[in-house]
This record gives sequence, C-alpha cells and structure tokens, in this order.
Amino acid sequence: MLNVHKIKQEICDIGRRIYNKGFVAANDGNISYRVDENRVICTPTLISKGFMKPEDLCTVDMEGNQTDGRRKRTSEVMLHLAIMKERSEVKSVVHCHPPYATAFGIAREPIPQCVIPEVEIFIGEVPIAKYAIPGSQEFADTILPFVRKSNVIILANHGTVSFGETVERAYWWTEILDAYCRILMLTKDLGNVNYFTEPEAKALLELKGKLGIPDPRSEMQNCDICANDVFRESWRETGVAPKAFQPPSYKSCTTATDDQETLIQAITDRVMASLNNGR
Repeated sequence: MLNVHKIKQEICDIGRRIYNKGFVAANDGNISYRVDENRVICTPTLISKGFMKPEDLCTVDMEGNQTDGRRKRTSEVMLHLAIMKERSEVKSVVHCHPPYATAFGIAREPIPQCVIPEVEIFIGEVPIAKYAIPGSQEFADTILPFVRKSNVIILANHGTVSFGETVERAYWWTEILDAYCRILMLTKDLGNVNYFTEPEAKALLELKGKLGIPDPRSEMQNCDICANDVFRESWRETGVAPKAFQPPSYKSCTTATDDQETLIQAITDRVMASLNNGR
C-alpha cells in the first residue's frame, strides 16, 4: 500500500534540494506526485520550496480541482497533469528554474549533443517548448509535442520541467541537465568544444539500446545524430536556433567495426560503474 505521508516527505526533501541548489528563489517552482488514478499531491502556491512541511501540501484531481489541503494549490499544476495524462507511467513532475538550463531557454539555444557520455545516455536531445503565460492551459499544452520523446523539457524564458517514476528520479533529469549546461558554458569560455566522432556517437546510441533506454535518434534515417535534428521542426515556432554552439556535421554513415565494439564495451563499463557507485 502506498504510504502517502512518505511521498509528502519526499516532495518536501526534493523541495529543499532544489532550493539549496539555487534552482528556485522565494516561492518559485512546484512538485507533484500521482498517488492513484484521480489523485495528485502537489505543492501549494506562495511558499518557499526549501521550507515546506508535509501538512503544507495539497491534493487535486486530474482536472486540477483541489480536493484537500489548507493551502491553495500551485497555479501551474495543469502543466503537471498534462504530462501525467500523456504518459501514464509518470508519477512525479518537478518544475523549477535552474539557472544554466534556463539561460539556454532564454537565449533559445538548442542544447548541444555528443559531448558527455552520461548526458547522452540518460538525457539525449532536450526540446525547448514555446513560451506561454505560466499557469494557463496554453502553457500546459506547450510540452505536448515533446513529452513522449524526452524526460526533461526546457520552457522558453521560464525554466525546466522533468518527470519520472519517483520524485527523486523526476528531479535527477533537471540536475543532470543544469550541470551539463554549466559545463557547456565553461567550455565555451575556454574557446573550444570537442564533440564525439560519428562512430563514438553511434556507439553511445547502441549502448542506450542495450540498456533499454529509448532515444528518438535511433528511429531517424539520416546519420547526422549530433545535429539536434529530433526537435528541429519545432524551432521555427519557438525561435530556437544554434548561435553559440555549432554542432558537428557527419555526412556519411559508417558500419560497426571491431574498434567501435571495443568503444561500446568501454563506455558500458564506465556507465555501469557510475550507476553502481551511486547506489
């Protein structure tokens, strides 16, 4: 049986973590968890996420109507519900304003790919949703074109939203993304971003498949898997275009070689060691 009080404690814990990480200021951000078919626990409006208590949290139904809680529910809960309706396996949603990832959303700069193995494995390409006024249904609907192809989305001129099977897993994607965006900015200041070669990039995609992690790029017919092609069709509507980071262009396909198999195994060993160390 699901322990609702424990879930509320986990939400408060993640609230403290996003506050301490500087991902929210004042009363920014919101967190939710779906406890059953028509009941979602969410954070209230006008409260610092770093100082919440379980009794501060609210409960809403899947249409956003508040059914429990002494505080008023967050005005942005419709964003959370839109994600949960699209993906029934998603139990938790975390929305906040991590500074480095948010900067990419303000600049409308696509997140470069093919730079760090762990980011390729666990995140992949990150979409940038168009801007809409927070709290509206239009705002909630901005993520619909992307929610089935990614676990973290940048909200233009706003922040990020990430989601998963647990509260902590939902938060992870945002933490990984913001750390990556910070590394990209630091690297850019040094003057040179070195991207994976095409065989290296293909090896990572193959590894993702072996780990059972889906990636939309594996379904694409062209070989330019580092060129931010998955969500490119949405760029015109959102004003996204690569300005600070120019991805590499690979013009031909290559078949797997013994060297590539060796590379896949080496990356597999590295990722699995990282996962084991994190237990």
